[in-house]
Amino acid sequence: MTLRCAVLDDYQGTALTMADWSPLAGRAEVRTLREHLADRDRLAAGLADCEIVVIMRERTPFDADLLGRLPRLRLLVTTGMRNASVDLAAAAARGVTVCGTASNATPPVELTWALLLGLARHVTTENRALRAGGPWQSTVGQDLAGRTLGLLGLGRIGTRVARVAGAFGMEVLAWSQNLTAERAADAGARLATDKEELLRGSDFVSVHLVLSDRTRGLLGEPELRAMRPHAYLVNTSRAAIVDRSALLRALAEGWIAGAGLDVFETEPLPADDPLRTLPNVLATPHLGYVTERNYRTFYKEAVGDITAFLDGTPVRVLAGG
Repeated sequence: MTLRCAVLDDYQGTALTMADWSPLAGRAEVRTLREHLADRDRLAAGLADCEIVVIMRERTPFDADLLGRLPRLRLLVTTGMRNASVDLAAAAARGVTVCGTASNATPPVELTWALLLGLARHVTTENRALRAGGPWQSTVGQDLAGRTLGLLGLGRIGTRVARVAGAFGMEVLAWSQNLTAERAADAGARLATDKEELLRGSDFVSVHLVLSDRTRGLLGEPELRAMRPHAYLVNTSRAAIVDRSALLRALAEGWIAGAGLDVFETEPLPADDPLRTLPNVLATPHLGYVTERNYRTFYKEAVGDITAFLDGTPVRVLAGG
């Protein structure tokens, strides 16, 4: 019997061209969905006939309710080996295997610097004025050399961001709840005694923490008010680490100079969201991991996950899956 496989949130329409899906010929009928289905009823109806679903990162959450509405589902493949939007316990209880893929840490590092540099040198403002025939130079950029970059989190991504900062001649402060002075020094950073010291002492602050109960809302009004008025906040990690209402006030009232954002609590971002129009926000539509090399890895290994599952030897199974 040929199984049915749906590949969700294929925004760019590239899923079937980024990998060789021929190993599934005659075994699984593959279709892709380019439109994000935020409506849960439409989503459940669209996947009702599928035994296999491939999801892109956390674009579409698979909670216990949705899993319960998909009785045919046997295999869920997520790109990356961590996906907080999948209820692994509920999947296991329903006999659904959850597998993942490798994910390269370099692309989000590069996007972090694209946002930081864009903010520091007012790239979008100056580009917009140049295209519209506006004033020739209207802003004064911030220097990076000699300034301080504060990193909340110094894991795989944060460590690489720190090393790039050194090439720009920046000082680096780092903090997370389990970070040691030795680990910070290995990455070319100095350990801040607490997050308040980091926020008070940094000209740029970049978030590189995993979202958890400990980090949700980690930056609220007191923390954002502690930042320097000329400082910029960059978040390419998870939106919920920064309190949304406090961030909107900080940007509108000038507690900080601006923000570079690649992650949002609701994605795609609603058309009327103020983050789309605030002049001191440089925002991108969650592009941190969206590069050709990552996509080729994601989809190649997704095909491998499906093939291995059909052969009875699933690989890269997530804990609880």
